Amino acid sequence: MRPDPHPVIVIGAGQSGLAAAHALRSVGLPPLVLEAGERPTGSWSRYYDSLHLFSPAGYSNLPGLPFGGDPDRYPGRDEVVQYLARFAEHLDVEIRTRTTVRSVEPDGDGFLVHTTAGDTLPTSAVVAASGSFSRPFVPELGQDGFSGQVLHSADYRNPSAHTGARVVVVGGGNSGVQIADELTAASDVTLATRAPVTFTRQRIGGRDLHHWLKRTGFDLAPPAVLRRLLRAPLVIDTGAYREAVSSGRLERRPMFTRLDGDAVVWSDGSREHVDTVILATGYRPALEYLHPLGALTGSGAPLHSGGTSTTRPGLVYTGLELQRTFSSNTLRGVGRDAGHVARALATHVRRRSTVVG
Repeated sequence: MRPDPHPVIVIGAGQSGLAAAHALRSVGLPPLVLEAGERPTGSWSRYYDSLHLFSPAGYSNLPGLPFGGDPDRYPGRDEVVQYLARFAEHLDVEIRTRTTVRSVEPDGDGFLVHTTAGDTLPTSAVVAASGSFSRPFVPELGQDGFSGQVLHSADYRNPSAHTGARVVVVGGGNSGVQIADELTAASDVTLATRAPVTFTRQRIGGRDLHHWLKRTGFDLAPPAVLRRLLRAPLVIDTGAYREAVSSGRLERRPMFTRLDGDAVVWSDGSREHVDTVILATGYRPALEYLHPLGALTGSGAPLHSGGTSTTRPGLVYTGLELQRTFSSNTLRGVGRDAGHVARALATHVRRRSTVVG
């Protein structure tokens, strides 16, 4: 048996895939990176126009390349895209864009990666770093009988398309509150949530929240602790969002019970005409291509421990929410997880190479 031409294939060239590629190079395993999009910047260019990082630039670096500029600013979407493109240029690894992975199949103790273009790529190990943007979570709300428009936040760009419309935004996390707040300038908006919004201050004692997350060690808290502490989404706020809700400028109501015809039916039984419902209801890991490996639960979630597959040696993940810490799926935290799984893969690949040789 000949050694694989690509000992490791990374699926996805967003922040998680690029961090994995950097970590793999650091342990002597330059990977092949496959990216479905046109640029090695993941899904960032497809987020809504006004999106900014919640962490300052000084806390938002991938390993080996500072973000640059004022470390206290909050970079916008396009700045992040430029940063990721710059990071990819510095990697010195092969990145194939416009390459979508259709499936990953077992091949002895290795893998065969099949692309939609018809290529089959053998490899000793796989890093699944494809994120979740292509798999938005859409709850069942009776939308089949709704005559208005239902969008996920993945399809929202800016308020201009909703000028003068009656809009309900669903979701009490950062994205839901931000989108609803900016829509108030152009639309009649209600924010619908299952519980009151939980705000946390962006600056405490004159320092950004992320200073305290790092100083207290909360950023590194394990998932078991975090799941006990984080009972509801937290909205990072300068005070403006809290004021908008408390003043009534942004109306917040308990979640409606269903959509019906051209209306939402609120929890008190009242009906109200609505033009558009925007679902800021999050995402699920986009890992359908791993089904042939038996590496996922029935709902498509990865079976893993700290990013290492519990069902298939040589398969690891980067960028999963709460993969190992609070910051696992962020620019500031994914590099730590990437280093962890890269070291595990180096041991696996070298052991396999010795057996093959």
